[in-house]
Amino acid sequence: MILSMTGFGRAVADLPDKKVNVEIRSLNSKAMDLSTRVAPLYREKEMEIRTEVSQILERGKVDFCLWIENKATAEQATPINLEIVKSYYQRIKEISAATGIPEPADWSVLLRLPDVMTKVETQEFSEEEWEQVHSAIREAIDHLLDFRRQEGEALEKKFREKIDNISRLLKLVEPYEKDRISQIKERLQNSLEQYFKVDYDKNRFE
Repeated sequence: MILSMTGFGRAVADLPDKKVNVEIRSLNSKAMDLSTRVAPLYREKEMEIRTEVSQILERGKVDFCLWIENKATAEQATPINLEIVKSYYQRIKEISAATGIPEPADWSVLLRLPDVMTKVETQEFSEEEWEQVHSAIREAIDHLLDFRRQEGEALEKKFREKIDNISRLLKLVEPYEKDRISQIKERLQNSLEQYFKVDYDKNRFE
């Protein structure tokens, strides 16, 4: 079976707190030319990913991309560090009492102070999570292979059509080819006998 060198595959691992997207595409190349972009969380698995992709696809200019979409929960939508806010508020009250400066009317000022807004990020992943992500990677590769097979089937069909057409045309050409050869032979013989007047080796002439 012919496999095309071009293809595309995509898959998603839908985890409780995020979606892990995997895309892989390939173009023509004599050797394996692999480029990978992996989200920092799974960077330690990059060599494992590269090895697997290279072994399965073998050849092609391949671009692999894995990125994360975090699912915002109510807590993550407003990541405010309450303890730090309380500490800032207490200090503001103390400064106001000591200096006579009124406390701020707009408390959004507190939200702009350092470390009040905290970003929740997962720094580690479990083996179960990686199994789901790895499954999505394999699914994306399988989709790319399906794409290659479909393209290959179309190429094979086109090749067979062209070969059949050439075979048909060759049969049509045969009668003309025989006449062409005899005409060339006659013309060469006449040239040798009329213009050069030489005695030539008949075997070499043939």
